[in-house]
This record gives sequence, structure tokens and C-alpha cells, in this order.
Amino acid sequence: MSILTYILIFSFIGSFASLSVGLLLLIKKSLVNRITHFLISFAAGAMLGAVFFDLLPEALDSAKEVSLETSSLFMYMLGGILFFFLLERFIHGVHHHQHSESKEDVRATVALVTFGDAVHNFIDGIVIAATFMVSIPLGIVTSLAVAAHEIPQEIGDFGIYLNEGLTRKKAILLNMLSAGTAIVGSVLTYFAKDFIFGSIPYLLAITAGFFVYIALSDLIPHIHESISQEKRGFALLETFLLLFGVFVIWVAVSTLEHG
Repeated sequence: MSILTYILIFSFIGSFASLSVGLLLLIKKSLVNRITHFLISFAAGAMLGAVFFDLLPEALDSAKEVSLETSSLFMYMLGGILFFFLLERFIHGVHHHQHSESKEDVRATVALVTFGDAVHNFIDGIVIAATFMVSIPLGIVTSLAVAAHEIPQEIGDFGIYLNEGLTRKKAILLNMLSAGTAIVGSVLTYFAKDFIFGSIPYLLAITAGFFVYIALSDLIPHIHESISQEKRGFALLETFLLLFGVFVIWVAVSTLEHG
């Protein structure tokens, strides 16, 4: 298969496949409430594993191949963390100013959630395409990490839409539209490859920062929150799933590299 075919397939998996899991919320909400924390725990481990077993090593190797200063990559990684902090701060900051229950505020909340998800998915598409242009194994591992964290995100988006009074059909349509931006981001990145080829190490470092930020600021706080609310056995299982997520990525990287 061509690189573009890989990019399209795994962009679809990273967005629409995770969207299909979010549809479970429309079928059995009680089941989703029980498994969401487990999915978040696994996703946090998978993203951290992807950073330290795959993205950063590949960024350093790529920088050496094109004679770039490797120490600068960590500045780009920090830049990625700060950029996504500011992006999320803006989206959440505007959202939290919506206090009343008027129709205008409901529409504003729905628009902000959809916009934030669309931007997030667009960046996911860029990440998937950029990593596949480095190597197919790197692209596959990165796509697995993207899909892992997209599943609880899609479930959360469905929950927000339904709580705001949207019908199931509208909730599905909005999620499909925002998920489609991943395909757009991946295709644009692929066709811009001649312009960004020398910047691939920096893109990988920024992606590593993105993954670290999502894991440490969004996912792991959910895990700590659930520990204070549930039984000790529940917390132990979440901890195991986080470590298992790291282990899965380590096995995937080792297997794909040897393959």
C-alpha cells in the first residue's frame, strides 16, 4: 500500500472508529459510565508510552539524519505543551462563561464543543500523517495512541450534546463532522510533505508535547478523581490499565521495529 493509503486508513480508524465506540452512550449509558474511567486509564498509558518509546526516539534520529541540533527538539516539545495548554484554556475559558440555561447559551456551548473537537481532530490528522511520512511503524503506533484517547473524548462529547438537549441524530451528525477534520488534516499534511519534510523532527517533538499534555492534564486527573470516589479495587484496576497501556505500546514498537 502507498503511504497515502496508510494515512487515510489510520486517520479513519483514529477518528470514526473511536466515534463508533462513543455511540455506545446512545445504547447503554450505564455501561459507558462504568468503563469510561478504564478507557481513560489505558489511553493515558498508551500516550505516554508512545512519547517515550516512539515519538521522541524517532524525533532524535530524524534530527541527526538531517544534521539538526537535537537539543532544540525539547524546546519544540515544550512549545507543543504550552500551545495546547493555551488552546484548551481559550476553549474552556469561553465555555465556563456560559452560566444561564438560555437557548443562546446552549447553542454557544454546543458550538464551542464542536469547534474544540474539530480542531483537536484536525491536529490528530496532522500527527498521523506526519508520523507515517517518517515510517510506517511509527505511524501505526501513533495512530493507536490517538485512537485510544479519542474514545473517551468522543464519549464525553456525546454526553455533553445530550445533556444540552440535542437529539441523538444531531449529536451523531456533529460528532461525524468534527471527526472528519482528521481526514482533512492528514490529507493536507501529506500533500504539503515537500514543504515540511525538513521540519519532521520538530513536528514529532511538538506531537510528543501534545501527547504529554493530554495524558498529564486531561486523562490522569480523571483517574485521580475517580480514585477518591470508588473502591480501592477500582483504583487498583485503573492503575494496572495505565501501566498496561504503556506496556502495549512498548510491545507494539518492539514488534513493528523488528518486523
